[in-house]
Amino acid sequence: MSLPENYFKLFNLAEQYPLDQKALDAAYHTVLAHTHPDHFAAAGEAQKRAALQWTARANEAYRILKDPLQRAVHLLQLRGIEFEAENNTAIDRAFLVQQMEWREHLEQAAASKDAPALKTLLNELRETARRHIDMLGNLLASKANQQAAEITRQSMFIQRVQDETQTQLYRLNDTTI
Repeated sequence: MSLPENYFKLFNLAEQYPLDQKALDAAYHTVLAHTHPDHFAAAGEAQKRAALQWTARANEAYRILKDPLQRAVHLLQLRGIEFEAENNTAIDRAFLVQQMEWREHLEQAAASKDAPALKTLLNELRETARRHIDMLGNLLASKANQQAAEITRQSMFIQRVQDETQTQLYRLNDTTI
């Protein structure tokens, strides 16, 4: 029994970036209803192993399709775009400057324990991430795959800085974000 590499096909969903979350949830539960190892308690070892593999694949597929950035990476990979965000050093110069500014603001605000500055940075990052996700949807719909890959890489960086900013806020015991 071959496990599908295309997570959209696993859940019988259209291969597109915008995704109906309710349809994904329903498809996930349908697959689990047929493959969960608990349903194969009386089966042979081979069937139990296959059920476990299908369930693990369904869990991985669900996690990836639920996350907008991971979904974009998966879709780009299905389109033949090799995607290694960590190894790609070709970054837009303006975005590189913006990255350095965000990092500097984060370091300064964290060092001075400036919660309002961290909140301002977090809000800016969230807004930029939202714009990137919108742009990503348009680029993927128009099959501008290389540009979509670049925006995805940028979005991953934004997410990391967002997470680090959030962590700094929690360290300041300021959970009112």
